[in-house]
Amino acid sequence: MFGCKCFRWSKISDLSSREPDTFLLPEPIPQWPQGCSGTGFASGTIKLGELEVHKISKFDFVWGCNLSQDWKQGVSFYKPRGVPDGFFSLGHYCQSNKKPLRGFVLVAREVAKPETGDHCSGNPCLPALQNPLDYTLVWSSNDGTEENFDGSGYFWLPQPPEGYKALGFIATTKPVKPELGEVKCVRADLTDECETYRLILKTSSVLSEVLAIWSIRPRHRGMHGKGISIGTFFCSSYWSTGQELNIACLKNFDTSLQAMPNLDQIHAIIRHYGPTLFFHPNEVYLPSSVQWFLDNGAMLYTRGDSVAKPIEPEGSNLPGGGTNDGQCWIDLPSDVRRDIVIIGNLESAKLYVHVKPALGGTFTDLAMWIFCPFNGPATLKVGVVNVSLSKVGQHVGDWEHFTLRVSNFTGELWSIYFSQHSGGEWVDAYDLEFIAGNKAIVYSSKSGHASFPHPGTYIQGSSKLGIGIRNDVARSNLYVDSSTQYEIISAQYLGHEAVSEPCWLQYMREWGPTIIYDSRKELEKIVHRLPIMVRNSVQSIFDKLPMELFKEEGPTGPKEKNNWFGDERW
Repeated sequence: MFGCKCFRWSKISDLSSREPDTFLLPEPIPQWPQGCSGTGFASGTIKLGELEVHKISKFDFVWGCNLSQDWKQGVSFYKPRGVPDGFFSLGHYCQSNKKPLRGFVLVAREVAKPETGDHCSGNPCLPALQNPLDYTLVWSSNDGTEENFDGSGYFWLPQPPEGYKALGFIATTKPVKPELGEVKCVRADLTDECETYRLILKTSSVLSEVLAIWSIRPRHRGMHGKGISIGTFFCSSYWSTGQELNIACLKNFDTSLQAMPNLDQIHAIIRHYGPTLFFHPNEVYLPSSVQWFLDNGAMLYTRGDSVAKPIEPEGSNLPGGGTNDGQCWIDLPSDVRRDIVIIGNLESAKLYVHVKPALGGTFTDLAMWIFCPFNGPATLKVGVVNVSLSKVGQHVGDWEHFTLRVSNFTGELWSIYFSQHSGGEWVDAYDLEFIAGNKAIVYSSKSGHASFPHPGTYIQGSSKLGIGIRNDVARSNLYVDSSTQYEIISAQYLGHEAVSEPCWLQYMREWGPTIIYDSRKELEKIVHRLPIMVRNSVQSIFDKLPMELFKEEGPTGPKEKNNWFGDERW
């Protein structure tokens, strides 16, 4: 995000000659297995009901602004190039110059109305797309002097007819309103709510009006969300958080989700993009397959019953369904096998893949889950001092995941979500580290198994002060190749018979016991040994750490997590 104190508006002659860096995956996208018809996954277009959309990823530069003479410190605005015949633009695209030009906008066309008996939304007398009635000037960089005209930018909001909504803004370099046919508005019942996501640009009040520009995303996301990201931006000089936006996203009314991959295509996607998951060279607590864990003595405990039960193969005697009511939990074997099971079994380890629609079925998410029998204790960093904690952070059973997001328009890997304790981050494909072809690297942190895109030390606390829980990641000879070592455990959109979900997946209780201990005393001893001038800062950071660090509690399984049906936390 750019917060501009001293803003320089770049003339078109300054920027139009600069072709931004573009990003391509290391290898070409393969020819995917064909579906039953010519439409479907990676066919280039997606039907949403009354509308059909096509993804445009090539652009013509319109206008840009810089913070300095360094072009990469600026922001650029683009219009879609090469819109196919019959399709119409819905708005322009904006991004920072710091990253390669790798965005998209969707263009749309109206298709034949559904036949009698099929779903037909809205008023059939009104077309799905209409020209705006007019444009409203939202903001301009022109200060009114003739000398500044060449470098000026103008942002226009389409004014939709009654019953329609605008889906994006237009950027121009002249104060003349755009042609009415420059973009289309969409009938309101075919749209969904959207929300601001990342702040791309904010000018200072030194100028006549403050301008803020955000990327946007659908408000209703997750496996059952129908909202579709258009790729356009939102801009305003007065909007504040919580206010309703004056633009919308599209909504998918095609319940067949015809652009989602079939089972053969899923396997091809995993074989082509499956990342290699590297564990730290000093990792003690490695992953295993669930089957190995169950076969080697994992026990099922029930509250009120003093005798634990061995878990049968595939977890067939685990209670399924319901919610985590705390009545049952799994624990390590109580005999000599405990010391063997606790360190895992890398040879048996695999990634458990949950395949689901994302962003209204325009993307496919492949959530890849890894199981570790034990999560080790944390290491605390206080400046240059590292303290190995005896209990803080440890627990039996550890489920972690990362998620591949693949475009259903092209089959291109778009980004990977790296789950990190109670949160995580999406990393675009251009910022990934690749190991072979289009296969990325995912690094698992020592003891805690959180996932990260690059090697190094990540601090859970204050990176600025260098105080918090360490997450150390590095490449080693300890790894799992998800392109070959995987099992698809769920793809509900294909129907219940396509993928047989394992019994253990239906277990919604904890995969480890709950043990309460006063681990804060361990941290307080550390605080009292520190110089007085840093004690308050350290204590404040400790108070913000998640509560799960201060007790030993096994996690619930993948299907009980809120991101099983919902979107990732981003």
